[in-house]
Amino acid sequence: MSGSSAGALAAPAGATPARRTGSRRVLPGFNITLGYALLYLSLVVLIPLSALVFKTLTLSWPQFWEAVSSPRVLASYRLTFGASLIAAVVNAFFGLLVAWVLVRYEFPGKKIVDALVDLPFALPTAVAGIALTALLAGNGWIGQYLEPLGIQLAYNPNGVVIALIFIGLPFVVRTVQPVLEDTEKELEEAAMCLGATRWQTFARVIFPAIAPALLTGFAMAFARAVGEYGSVIFIAGNMPMVSEITPLIIIGKLEQYDYAGATAVAVVMLAISFVLLLVINGLQAWQRKRAGA
Repeated sequence: MSGSSAGALAAPAGATPARRTGSRRVLPGFNITLGYALLYLSLVVLIPLSALVFKTLTLSWPQFWEAVSSPRVLASYRLTFGASLIAAVVNAFFGLLVAWVLVRYEFPGKKIVDALVDLPFALPTAVAGIALTALLAGNGWIGQYLEPLGIQLAYNPNGVVIALIFIGLPFVVRTVQPVLEDTEKELEEAAMCLGATRWQTFARVIFPAIAPALLTGFAMAFARAVGEYGSVIFIAGNMPMVSEITPLIIIGKLEQYDYAGATAVAVVMLAISFVLLLVINGLQAWQRKRAGA
């Protein structure tokens, strides 16, 4: 009898061959997991969005166009998307700065600062709006000193931007922070040994590594800001044509039982947001391809 045959006979009866043990998976097979994923995606995303579209299709084209292109609605589009874009750009800059400080420096109270970054996640949006209004209104703790100087931060578009910055900052910080922690400091040291300045090291070594994460955080902050409602309505003033956001327009149409008009405005917001996110994802893919090359 050969050695291999004897080893096979000597093996315990309940032993499992190594090749079969290596093929085991923690989760069920691909077909089952894919089915559950598609079912969950359909229930949570696809079915509600399809209902939104089908309700809008009950309108004729002139009715749809009138609902989505009235001067008041167009003004809300400009404020919603413009303020969201400004807030996302500000958050991309300061979120990167906050993440850099939390990763690269040690200072007293660091854990407290790190926990405060998550405060907008845990704080109800209505509470955030009330708190910002209490601070920035004309009789607020900060606004009472700024308003005599001609600086009004509440009940106008400035308040909308501030509220969107507040609720969007954690998305950038928590997206960039782990990538910064994983960056190889040896590459930075090598660049500095080769004569690179701090700015050159950041621009050519660190930033290309964190750029996809920064774009992801920017996209998440922008998407969050576009749909924000609770924290904005308290500080915006909600003046038509001035400080009225699109979600408030949708709520107003729903309260007037104009369900088709509300879904029409929502579909336009959905389409614009989807296109913008596609552009951002395309930039992310280009950045990853460039970094890989």
